[in-house]
Amino acid sequence: MALCARKDVPVQETWDLSLIFAEESQMWEALDALKKQVRTFVETYAGKLTTAEKIVACLDEQEAFLPTMGNIWSYTGLAVEADYTDNALRERNEKIGDEMTRLYKDLSFVDSEILLAPQKELEAAVQLAKGCRVYLENLIAKKAHMLSPETEKVLAALGRTFEVPYEVYNTLKLADIAFDPITVDGKEYPMGYSLYEDDYELEENTAVRRAASRAFYDTLKKYENTTATAYNACVTQEKVLSELRGYKDVFDYLLFEQKVTREMYDRQIDVITERLAPHMRRYAKLLQKKHGLDKMTFADLKIAVDPEYDPRVTIAESQRYVHDALSILGPDYVDMVDRAYRERWIDFAKNIGKSTGGFCSGIYRQNSFILLNWNDRMSDVFTVAHELGHAGQSMYGDAAQSYYDCDPSMYLVEAPSTMNELLLANHLLQSSDDKRFRRWVLSSLISNTYYHNFVTHLREAWYQREVYKIIDAGGSVNADILSDIFRRNLELFWGDAVEIPEGAELTWMRQPHYYMGLYPYTYSAGLTVATQAMLRIRDEGEPAVRDWKNFLATGGSLPPVELARIAGFDISTDGPLNATVDYIGSLIDEIIRLTEEIDGIRL
Repeated sequence: MALCARKDVPVQETWDLSLIFAEESQMWEALDALKKQVRTFVETYAGKLTTAEKIVACLDEQEAFLPTMGNIWSYTGLAVEADYTDNALRERNEKIGDEMTRLYKDLSFVDSEILLAPQKELEAAVQLAKGCRVYLENLIAKKAHMLSPETEKVLAALGRTFEVPYEVYNTLKLADIAFDPITVDGKEYPMGYSLYEDDYELEENTAVRRAASRAFYDTLKKYENTTATAYNACVTQEKVLSELRGYKDVFDYLLFEQKVTREMYDRQIDVITERLAPHMRRYAKLLQKKHGLDKMTFADLKIAVDPEYDPRVTIAESQRYVHDALSILGPDYVDMVDRAYRERWIDFAKNIGKSTGGFCSGIYRQNSFILLNWNDRMSDVFTVAHELGHAGQSMYGDAAQSYYDCDPSMYLVEAPSTMNELLLANHLLQSSDDKRFRRWVLSSLISNTYYHNFVTHLREAWYQREVYKIIDAGGSVNADILSDIFRRNLELFWGDAVEIPEGAELTWMRQPHYYMGLYPYTYSAGLTVATQAMLRIRDEGEPAVRDWKNFLATGGSLPPVELARIAGFDISTDGPLNATVDYIGSLIDEIIRLTEEIDGIRL
């Protein structure tokens, strides 16, 4: 279980960044060519964006080199995500970051000058535009919040400094925090961030699981003040920017780009907190009784209902599971899945300094790169399916939309990913009538898909909202305040069903999502749409699949409410959300019923 250095992991388990640039030298050559291209672009358009024709020509020409900027940044940034202990990679990424900041500063005139054009020219530009039409509409909508061209240029030049809190957090977490091994019943166990999150939290042995939890949080506590300082700097920056740009509050500022209302944001948090909690408390009680625990603690919430039935899965076997489960989406989709394995889009390796969790980073109209830490568990198969959902959205969205419009609003960005988890579970359910197998699949859905998106990230969202309320009122946060908020958060949701031991309140230190604006709540928003769409596909077949693929191809060319309608749902109401909570409750009901039948255990 001990982690090795990056250089010692099998190459076939790592991603192949040469798919972006075959050699590093090609990346530097691309950067030199890009800088020349930007200089020519500035000379051509700066000070001349006064007509509709010039505005559209400018945006079209800018679109031609924006993907190259993304490719260069991905090439160096992804390398660091795989090994934060490699100072050479970090130094290279810092250099690229500085270069990109200068380029964005040079390009900052575009938006500012467009909005200085006469209103009739802006209206004409929208009519004339094709690939940049939505970008123009969004830009005009932001007009009241734009600052002077000089100020926008300064803010662009300071762009890298705004990323410092997140960089401090990641460096502290992935390069500096050191975990001592633990000893349980005379046996020593190595400890690490990904070891705890991907293995020990799922550990069947209660003594090992709880000892690992204590050791994990004891270590985090040593770094709580630095982590809190970084986070306070992040949210304070956001508050300052919201005031500079004239937003009503920091929530309006952060929700503006998502194109959703404060009501939709609050509803997601409040409905799930109130209506899902009773279902999850029953599930926690089931786990306690099934495992014969003296008490149910926060450290026990991720154990499997039936650990002996949780199969170990190889990377090769995972491809078959995912391929078969997603074949319902068509041959083009499963071809993408097979290419991801064959061409090494996925970084499975576990090594020191690697980012925890999982993510997918798309390269426009090329391929995607997926990071996770493989532990031979079925939960890892769900993670692969999840991240390939992002890759699939990129494939369809990139092909159908301009670079400006390929990415959907953050509000629904997790719908394609969580849909794939549901399709995987549905495929498994159809493969056997065995009761124990069915319980295992359903409990995997609860403990992986729904727990991750409707509990873990939703509790993050509740906590995050409380932090922003403090910041918006002119306050600040420190480690004690953050821990107090998160403890209240956990106690509110779990009630007396789960004991929250000392240290669990430091869970606020574990996620990078807090540095990405109002992101955590969108996991449940995406899964709400995905759940309803999966049920349509299950019941209706091809028509629902066709609607879903149209949903993916629409990218960011429509706001979330209109985009969800393509999939067949009205998310301006609480109907889909309440229906999804009810569905989760029905899964837990069936798990409890099956456990009564299989084991004779009654709650």
